[in-house]
Amino acid sequence: MNYLLKSLSIALCLCCLSKVGYTQEISSQKVMPTEDLPKYLKQEVLNTFSQKERISTSELASHFRQTFSNRFFYDWETSEDRFMTYNVLYSNEQLHRERGNDHLSKYAGSTYWKLPFNYQNGEPVNAYALRHLARQHKMVDIAYLYFYEDKNPEYIRYFCKQMHSLNEALVNKKYELIEDGNGVYEVFRSGYRILNWLSIHNLFLAQEAYSDEDQLYTIATLLQHGAHLYERNKKFRYGNHQTRGMSALAMLAILFQDFKDSDAWYQLAMTRLGEHLNKEINADGFQFERSVHYHLSDIGNYFYVYRLAQISGMEVDKLWEERLFALFETLVKVAYPDKTAPVLQDDTDNPWAERNQISRTLTLGYLLFGKPEFGYFAENKVEDKIYWFLNKKQLAELETIKRKKPKYGSLHFPQTGYYITREGWSEKDNMMIISAGLDKDKPDHQHGDMLGIQAIANGHNILPNYQVRYSLPDYDWFKNSMVKNVALVDDELQGKEWTGNKGNSGFGKFRVLPQPRVIAWEITPHFDFFAGSHDGFSNKNIQYSRQVIYVKDDFWIVKDNFDADTPHTYKQVWQGHYTDENGPYLLRSSFSDGSGCEIYQLNAPDQVIQSGKRGKRWSVLEKNNQTDFSFISIIYPFKKYDDCIDEAQKSPAIGNWKTDNLPIDSDGTHSIFQNQEAFLFGVTKIKLEKIYIEFSENADLFISWKKGEGKIVSLTEKDIQVSISGENTKVLNKTLQPGQELGF
Repeated sequence: MNYLLKSLSIALCLCCLSKVGYTQEISSQKVMPTEDLPKYLKQEVLNTFSQKERISTSELASHFRQTFSNRFFYDWETSEDRFMTYNVLYSNEQLHRERGNDHLSKYAGSTYWKLPFNYQNGEPVNAYALRHLARQHKMVDIAYLYFYEDKNPEYIRYFCKQMHSLNEALVNKKYELIEDGNGVYEVFRSGYRILNWLSIHNLFLAQEAYSDEDQLYTIATLLQHGAHLYERNKKFRYGNHQTRGMSALAMLAILFQDFKDSDAWYQLAMTRLGEHLNKEINADGFQFERSVHYHLSDIGNYFYVYRLAQISGMEVDKLWEERLFALFETLVKVAYPDKTAPVLQDDTDNPWAERNQISRTLTLGYLLFGKPEFGYFAENKVEDKIYWFLNKKQLAELETIKRKKPKYGSLHFPQTGYYITREGWSEKDNMMIISAGLDKDKPDHQHGDMLGIQAIANGHNILPNYQVRYSLPDYDWFKNSMVKNVALVDDELQGKEWTGNKGNSGFGKFRVLPQPRVIAWEITPHFDFFAGSHDGFSNKNIQYSRQVIYVKDDFWIVKDNFDADTPHTYKQVWQGHYTDENGPYLLRSSFSDGSGCEIYQLNAPDQVIQSGKRGKRWSVLEKNNQTDFSFISIIYPFKKYDDCIDEAQKSPAIGNWKTDNLPIDSDGTHSIFQNQEAFLFGVTKIKLEKIYIEFSENADLFISWKKGEGKIVSLTEKDIQVSISGENTKVLNKTLQPGQELGF
């Protein structure tokens, strides 16, 4: 794979060498008159016209209608039939009416494009709203209104008028500049506007009210956008903003390949996109910003170009297919057993939601690759926006989906830093995801959740995380550690030095975040083991580490270790609606079907403080005035009341496991035992019949002794020395690394 990436990069760069000194002919500073369009056509295209010197408006518009029919995702002549099918499949008319009328009520056709200015009701437009105006998302809804309201031509006029107003603002320099932070022609916003306008253009092509002149004016406007993107993206920049813009530039180059500049546009766009594929899709298949939202967004960015290139028979390197496949496959690997996905970092589609919907995206993956494991998630329809980018044959394939349940068990994404323990794929199976990564190049979308966890069991989010939205006033709060399942010290949060973006649109990031270190990750038949640390409390000279043990199909053990020279207050934060009537050592949450989850402490905290916001609740366990301390928490999901922990017992059973009731001699502080298997914590000596095991310091471990054979697995977060001796046993001295097994 690395060889392919390198080869693609070299090939694309060499391909562009011939264009290094290329000066495009189409202006980026103004929209050309439609009568000038033929001047920029390739000679071989001009030769197809009967009158090359004077091509009429109708003849030129007819030519581009034909090329769109052949090159776009679907044939515009079928638009009205597709629209009828769309309404049956999605029943979105009310939503589109609300969105379209919202845009119409706020902005005149000849609107402003530079702050400050007001909505039509007199209220001020803020930066966030301007950015969405620049993307023109709701203009697509207005295009739907045209069909909902008996082809009222006023909606076509509104679309054209708003496009004219932007072009006038461009000439008169009355638009937000990129340098101001809210640039109307910023690569991301311009790229989205192109995508939306291309959709509208194709949707309107069969309509009489969308005149030949209107059609050519839209094309001239899109060409100006392409020229602007070409001039402004000669260098690689990390992030989905450039990817979105380069995807749009490639689309323009393919759809308008009749123009002289299109070859240079295509080469530049594919070079930039190749770099993004190389640098931003990690080798493990996860998009580098570590967010499901941006992962899904990148699928779209590459899909549009991939499909258009296929339709036009333009060669695309095999890397595209491999990386696009990996993006879809990652969604399967990270999915909850109920076919949703965890909330990771800046997921923004549905504020405060505790899951991401991925089925319709994987429906697209199924259509592209035909993999039954993608089909397992597939619905009879793709996401409503993607519907307009598939042909009739692809849509028909959704009537006979082949489905196969995935076989992925516990796994990890080593480059991205996600670690997953999984019971299986039945809807009520257990799953946990641990976050232990930080992108070094663009951590802008990273939350304060280092070594944070999320878990699902019995179909419920027992340890949730929450989606966010940039425009909400408490966005920075929901991006930081109090709404994560993490460990904290005193009043410290992981995210520090919050800074908003230049345009004050609401988005912001932390300048300082903890650097993670993964110590161990082991998958065994009986349990999974993760150990990691981060430097988030180094400013207080505190060393911190977290161990997570998944006892297969039963429960998790989470151990947080703090080591300092001076006393501090140590904390665990747990998300969810938990009650604490049994004191801080046992928190309990129950759900409508009688299932629930308990968080049981082997080392008793001093107190629990409960709080909440936006309808979400969390519990903070505290241990005060300590230099060194470890929380040892058992996360125990139960299916019914009879399975609950008996809070009246001093050392209660956890399902079929006993706590602190070990049948062998050990000086450990705590134990969890079942059927000649045990998890021990803080142990230095073990006597097992005639075998003696000693450790150089307090150790955490798994031990089993069956049929005359035994083994230990180190669950300590650092290397430990072990000595094994006995009457008939040769003395064995060995250094055990975290996760390493030793038989005896």
